[in-house]
Amino acid sequence: MKFSIKVGSVEKIKSDCLVAVIWSKGILSDEAGLIDIAAKKALSKLLRSGDFTGKLGETHLIHDPVGSAAKRLLLVGGGDRRKMSAKNAAKLLASSLKKAFTLNASSVHFALASLELNDREPAWLAARLAQQAERTSYSYDTTKSKKSRSPTIKAISLSASNRSRRKQLESGLKQGQAIGKAINRARQLGNLPGNICTPSYLAKKSKDLGNRNRSLTVKVLSEKQMARLGMGSLLSVSAGSAEEAKLIVIRHNGARADSKPHVLVGKGVTFDTGGISLKSGAAMDEMKFDMCGAASVIAVMSCCADLKLPINVIGIIGAVENMPGSKATKPGDIVTSMAGKTIEVLNTDAEGRLVLCDALTYAARFNPRSVIDIATLTGAAVATFGSHVTALLSNNDKLAKSLRQCGERSLDPAWQLPLWEEYQSMLNSNFADIANIGGPRAGTITAACFLSRFTEKYRWAHLDIAGSAWHSGALKGATGRPVGLLMEYLLGQKA
Repeated sequence: MKFSIKVGSVEKIKSDCLVAVIWSKGILSDEAGLIDIAAKKALSKLLRSGDFTGKLGETHLIHDPVGSAAKRLLLVGGGDRRKMSAKNAAKLLASSLKKAFTLNASSVHFALASLELNDREPAWLAARLAQQAERTSYSYDTTKSKKSRSPTIKAISLSASNRSRRKQLESGLKQGQAIGKAINRARQLGNLPGNICTPSYLAKKSKDLGNRNRSLTVKVLSEKQMARLGMGSLLSVSAGSAEEAKLIVIRHNGARADSKPHVLVGKGVTFDTGGISLKSGAAMDEMKFDMCGAASVIAVMSCCADLKLPINVIGIIGAVENMPGSKATKPGDIVTSMAGKTIEVLNTDAEGRLVLCDALTYAARFNPRSVIDIATLTGAAVATFGSHVTALLSNNDKLAKSLRQCGERSLDPAWQLPLWEEYQSMLNSNFADIANIGGPRAGTITAACFLSRFTEKYRWAHLDIAGSAWHSGALKGATGRPVGLLMEYLLGQKA
């Protein structure tokens, strides 16, 4: 899709569909008021009829609107104007775009120049429009015999109140579109079945990404190379699978070579059976989503390249398949991590942390400015937050606060849980330096405690996306989270 800014009388702007806001109690937005005058009070008449109330997210379509150069007029409810927050604006955009994408329209213009948010600047609205449009255009059909109808919308424009705002809004559109595409990339990888999206597939897609972008370099480590590095913990997870594990390293070189990078570490378990600690059959199909942390890292790295971020960013992905084969790791086995610490594997279904700990140890070699791991790690995170919030834990309060604020700003929220020393003893083992589980209580916290043993050399945060990475039921599918949060964080960093 092509995004642009238009300045001028809204009723004279040509488009297949014009979107205008009506506030609650039938109050016309400035743009809707101009259209109403040109239409000889046709909108006022509609509002008096009670057929449209202006409730937030409500839509009403008018074909061949009188007094407008547009072929269609889509009215969208804005609710109470005084409560027009970023969250409400996102709902307004989502509702209007959902309706617009059902139309046989190639161009849509959003007459929102007078829409002011009480907690964001105008550029945020432009960015959100482009991001939401890209997200709305996505549909999964890769493994279907009948392909989805391609969206007819090719161009989306946004009104600007004056020319001085144009560059600011154009920058917002560009940024939002890149993030929207990245979110869709993460969704697509997450939605693929485990027989397609294997560790080798993630490695290939990463290499393809590197070949297409000058700022990206990609290195893939084999199992032999990982073994030489001492990654016994990661390799213990893939031991029962015919699929070879991969450690994927993607580098975005946007700043000087001596500028410390920000490192993202993604859990890439392309299918998780639980291993010898076999999961129940119910909803096991959803374990293809256990690589959504990896998907988010790949997506963010692509976005860094698209936006030419002037910082160095490194993405590290531990890609494995967890299967109950004859060579699989058994409960009670003891493995040695790259850090030299021995781990008693009490449950092979707590495999993500076994992958991440070696990847996090590997991250230290880059002398990072910050390290953030992203993982569908614990069912406890789902029990705590449901699907709304990502669990956040960190060894640095400043980093945690920054990520929490970025989550709020991007509408991709995260909430911090304590990482207190009192929880560490729950990981004690009689036979190794550390056990890979801490018992049934405080599962999200003890999982992060485990990872913290391998992150003492740098500022680190852990994002447990087990609840937020995908939807179940009728809406089953990857969400693309926390790509928005991560991009908000990286966009705020300096070399």
